[in-house]
Amino acid sequence: MHGQEYRLAIRHKVWLDAGGRFAVGDGGTDLLRAIDATGSVRAAARSVGWSYRHALAYLDNAERMLRRALVERTRGGQERGGARLNADGRDFLRRYSRFRRKTQAAVRSLYRAAFGGARWSAADGPRRGRGARGSGD
Repeated sequence: MHGQEYRLAIRHKVWLDAGGRFAVGDGGTDLLRAIDATGSVRAAARSVGWSYRHALAYLDNAERMLRRALVERTRGGQERGGARLNADGRDFLRRYSRFRRKTQAAVRSLYRAAFGGARWSAADGPRRGRGARGSGD
């Protein structure tokens, strides 16, 4: 890696807590979008790579922490069950999506201000293990 140039990229995670406990994050909003698209928690879970059991537990926790139902679910039985976002679910998803667009724009702006999109090479950065200048200090 010495002498190799690479471009830095910013990565960040955002989620909402309620009372210090996880409520919902980007993965959960992906699940909500998939429920809206498929009409099924099971199909939505599959499309985002989650188990059905995990998706149900996630939804239950999110609704408990947000103190509102997001999804209307009907049980299966002989007729196929289904799910769809209710008005609160659609409103939450709209607000969260707008919030995430703004946080992503702000993080990109802060990144550009700090790093300016500059290219870095291993020789440009601080050295490990032997002091900042590699002098053996």
